[in-house]
Amino acid sequence: MSDGVQKRQSSAAFHFAAGLGSGVISAALLQPADLLKTRVQQSSASTLTQALRDVLRAPNPVRQLWRGTTPSVIRTGFGSALYFGMLNQMRQFATKLPAIPVVAGEEVKSKNGSSSALPKLGNVANLTTGALARVAAGLIVNPVTVLKVRYESSHYNYTSLAGAARGIMAQEGARGFFAGFGVTAVRDAPYAGLYVLIYEQGKAQLGKLSSGSDMSTMSGSAGINFVSGVLAAVSATTMTNPFDAIKTRIQIAPEKYRNMVQAAKIMLHDEGFRSMFNGLSLRIGRKAISSALTWTVYEEVIRRAEQRLV
Repeated sequence: MSDGVQKRQSSAAFHFAAGLGSGVISAALLQPADLLKTRVQQSSASTLTQALRDVLRAPNPVRQLWRGTTPSVIRTGFGSALYFGMLNQMRQFATKLPAIPVVAGEEVKSKNGSSSALPKLGNVANLTTGALARVAAGLIVNPVTVLKVRYESSHYNYTSLAGAARGIMAQEGARGFFAGFGVTAVRDAPYAGLYVLIYEQGKAQLGKLSSGSDMSTMSGSAGINFVSGVLAAVSATTMTNPFDAIKTRIQIAPEKYRNMVQAAKIMLHDEGFRSMFNGLSLRIGRKAISSALTWTVYEEVIRRAEQRLV
């Protein structure tokens, strides 16, 4: 096997492993926020204070706050691994297309040149590759997402993930594991595309501001990535929250909310426009920290690994 092939395979493996590790860490740390978001979104009558009070009044409140951690870790860990792995491959492929604007044609391996460990593409390519990679990864992990949401919701009394899986299969068949995928894709495609676009723009602008300062060091690059990740997550999360609220309803009560359009009509008619932004503050807080942490860990792992290969 040639050195070039070995290097490409190692690089792909590093991107998958880095995405897996960063996703697992963020999912485990931020599970309480995810659980509370699900509880708030399941009904307009639920508030953050009420949801938190209900959890704290239950037996073993600390354990209840981390209820659903296993499916969250599986979904976010493998979802991140698939997403970053496919995103890297798509961006590498895009750099070879003559019609795609490329800012810098190869991966940055210098610790002082840029805070990015990925190929530098133009805005349209960043938007497109981010959206496609997220939708593809979302389709693969959607069954785990459905299990996670059902398990976190107070609408069901599942005592185990296996029991949740058996219940879904018995009542809805295999199709039940893909409930809400349409609205998830509608949410994730613009979210991921906007995230990558804003994230890369943020790094570029912050990189210019920090040029020649201590921010050009390895730790400074991590700081740039983290701040850019927070800005990107807050912006993209706010724009796509209505789709997330609809997705949660469909996955919890598919017998009532049969599709995205019908669910939106019911929510707007019964609960008003505010229902589209249920759980926004929790989602912003979780996404801002989760996305920034995931991307920062991912890029640092890739950069350090690639420096050792040089």
